[in-house]
Amino acid sequence: MGKAVEFTKINKYFPGVHVLKDISFSVEEGEVHALLGENGAGKSTLLNILHGVYPEYEGEVKLHGKKVHFKDPNQAIVEGKISKVHQETLVVKDLTVGQNITLGYEPLKGRLVDYGKMNKDVNEILKDLDCNFKAEDIAATLTSGQMQMLAIARALYHKSTIISLDEPTASLSQKETEALFKVVQKLKKDGVTIMYVSHRLEEIFQICDRATIMRDGEYICTLDVGKTNRDELIHAMVGRSVAAVASRQKPCRKQDEVVLKVENLTGKGYDHVSFELHKGEILGFFGLVGAGRTETMRAIFGADKRLGGKIYIHGKEVTGSWYSTKALKSGIGLIPEDRKTQGFLTLSSNIDNIAIASLEKYMKGAFMDPKQQRANAERYFKEMDIHPNDPDYLTKNLSGGNQQKVILSRWMSTDADIIIFDEPTKGVDVAAKAEIYRLMEDMLEEGKSIIVVSSELPEVMGLSDRIIIMCEGHINKEFNRDEFKSSDEMLDYAIGGN
Repeated sequence: MGKAVEFTKINKYFPGVHVLKDISFSVEEGEVHALLGENGAGKSTLLNILHGVYPEYEGEVKLHGKKVHFKDPNQAIVEGKISKVHQETLVVKDLTVGQNITLGYEPLKGRLVDYGKMNKDVNEILKDLDCNFKAEDIAATLTSGQMQMLAIARALYHKSTIISLDEPTASLSQKETEALFKVVQKLKKDGVTIMYVSHRLEEIFQICDRATIMRDGEYICTLDVGKTNRDELIHAMVGRSVAAVASRQKPCRKQDEVVLKVENLTGKGYDHVSFELHKGEILGFFGLVGAGRTETMRAIFGADKRLGGKIYIHGKEVTGSWYSTKALKSGIGLIPEDRKTQGFLTLSSNIDNIAIASLEKYMKGAFMDPKQQRANAERYFKEMDIHPNDPDYLTKNLSGGNQQKVILSRWMSTDADIIIFDEPTKGVDVAAKAEIYRLMEDMLEEGKSIIVVSSELPEVMGLSDRIIIMCEGHINKEFNRDEFKSSDEMLDYAIGGN
């Protein structure tokens, strides 16, 4: 087997930042090659160079021994036969699966789209991937896992020989993840080269042959996955040993005082949900995809309408119409699951994104005081070690972990004393995870109370004082910390056991 991809002395600059520094390594044909590193290590930037998103760079890229330099992603797909499956799958929900897969490259009969050929070709690919949906189905009806398969089918439609998967399992259930892994193994068998980006290290050991580690825009090493271990990978990624598993470092702060009480909360995706949150407590919510956890939290924050039930904050019932501005004034903050579309203002700087939930603090009379806004942002940039250390930088250009820190800074800048974290470490590297866990404990010390919603059971078990397990919109079981014994038992309740 030859080399599918070769990077030689790749350098990339953004204004004032040297993002990639002399990156050189190669990927073998027909292997599953992991690309690992902390958020901000340069993984996405390197893939964007490979896929023609960033045509301006120094150095050389070779595909199958031939030098290439793509000016845009279309050229990379058509001439290079390389495709990228993004973390947030790009799907036009009103179109059919077939239209989505062939979008922009539809087969024609004269000047019209040949729908017969399109559906026949797409269905052959879907059958090959063991997909349980058809080209004729509307994309809006697909699950997250099926949308991920659609994106892989799109790559195969272009006869791609190199496919990069960026955090492909971030929003998939365990069953969907297993189905994805089967497809990856099949593609490998067919000689397709896979570049695999994930922060879930257990997946790397399950599916990858070799792993290249990057740190701060530099190449560190390439390791044979079968001959390494978790600790060695983490150490290479962060340059030091980090506790990858969530754990409490400080004593329990839980008090008897109830700060939030929910009675028979009912809405789309959840039914008769009742629980209490105590002052100084981390209350964990665990469940599988579709359990209704996110929907419940959005209703508590007033982002979505509830159909029934009562919410009490510090013993006082919430009355009248309930929306996010009211929730914020009542001391509730929400860090949403989907930070890209709901977490921050896309076209705003870090300063503005940090200040947006506490604007009244920066008012001088009828006007904003930009000096105060900047001072507040600079304080959190230092406290949270956000990279690059530039409050004027656009938040959307930060890595996922650093975006999450900006959103955290926003809520720490407010007077909110009840913070809901929905998937707080989704797509975040091990070092940033440890930092986020530390910040949560700091919040408890300040007298705040926290709800953590997570699909990662070790995370919920490591952080929580209590855990509530949801299944199909209902609370199925509650565990106190001294009852956290078996993750299998908790998983059993999450899939409907009793």
